[in-house]
Amino acid sequence: MYFIYFGKLLHLNSPRTFNEKLQWLKLYDRHPEYTQMVDKATVKEYVASIIGEKYIIPTLGVWENFDDIDFENIPSSFVLKCTHDSGGVVICENKNLFDVEKARSKLLKSMKKNYYYVGREYPYKDIKPRIIAEKYMVDESHIELKDYKIHLFHGIPNFIQVDFDRFTSHHRNLYTIDWKPLGKAIKYPAVYEREIDKPIVLDEMLELAMKLAFNIPYVRADFYCIGNKVYFGELTFYHGSGFETFSPKSFDEELGALIKLS
Repeated sequence: MYFIYFGKLLHLNSPRTFNEKLQWLKLYDRHPEYTQMVDKATVKEYVASIIGEKYIIPTLGVWENFDDIDFENIPSSFVLKCTHDSGGVVICENKNLFDVEKARSKLLKSMKKNYYYVGREYPYKDIKPRIIAEKYMVDESHIELKDYKIHLFHGIPNFIQVDFDRFTSHHRNLYTIDWKPLGKAIKYPAVYEREIDKPIVLDEMLELAMKLAFNIPYVRADFYCIGNKVYFGELTFYHGSGFETFSPKSFDEELGALIKLS
């Protein structure tokens, strides 16, 4: 897969780049707790035990089968997610306009898939497929919830990624931890002329991320910010499964040097 994406061999004996080292970590950095940390339901208990319940987006229900979802007793707006994959998400802004059959089709397709086999990301292999409903939330834009994705190396935050316009024309800006534009890009184009305000709770997010990333070679901790309130999003051990392009290409090696495999 690495060769198909990049047209060059993967050097597992002496990995140097960020993407190469993520492949190495998939194979050799295996801990049972990682499965709990990527399961969208059980991660909430794990995170709450470290940073507190107040940072957790409210759960409306968890079901093993789509047809067991009690739509009558959940709010008019909500988000449905599969607990065991990436991308199995359905957003409902108004239950009266909700296409149940379309949602069923999408989520049942995701329920049949073991996300481990997509990119061999070990933590996903043994997650029990379920569907979780969460409270629907938007930020100051009133149309989306921007991700503030903090990349941490051995527990130390290095840069922050902000994804926006995901449902129209996906863009991704990168910032230093003191909110200066990096002038670089990973996979999606950056639009640095579009000013994204520094979150007023940025220091709080960084502190929370460090608590969650303790003793982990690399992890990405995602948060949402609504006003002055921080909410936990997810933990990701292999950003882009180690198959995303960097601009400039040297950025791949620059980040790779931060992961110590010794």
